[in-house]
Amino acid sequence: MAKISSFKMAAGIFGMAALVKISVFAIALAMLGVASSAQAGSLGKQCTAAPNNQWLSVEALQSKVEALGYKVQKAELKNACGELYALDKNGNRVELFVDPTNGQIADQR
Repeated sequence: MAKISSFKMAAGIFGMAALVKISVFAIALAMLGVASSAQAGSLGKQCTAAPNNQWLSVEALQSKVEALGYKVQKAELKNACGELYALDKNGNRVELFVDPTNGQIADQR
């Protein structure tokens, strides 16, 4: 029977603990990624309660946002919000959530 040195035993124990810590961290990180990606595409609440026959067109929303200095790359109406993907005045990518009844920016990410 081979003898196991106390160093090898300690290395095995600490190695297992490190592996468990890394695994728990990786799982937590993955869960955080899933949660944030679920929120990334939408504001999570409506921008207006007004019926959609009172909404401006996507083109009108885009024009209003561009008048504020943004360069709109993509625009759509989703969950009672105008969602516009644009570049700000500094060239940074932003996601704008716009009230479809008046074109005012409700939130920006």
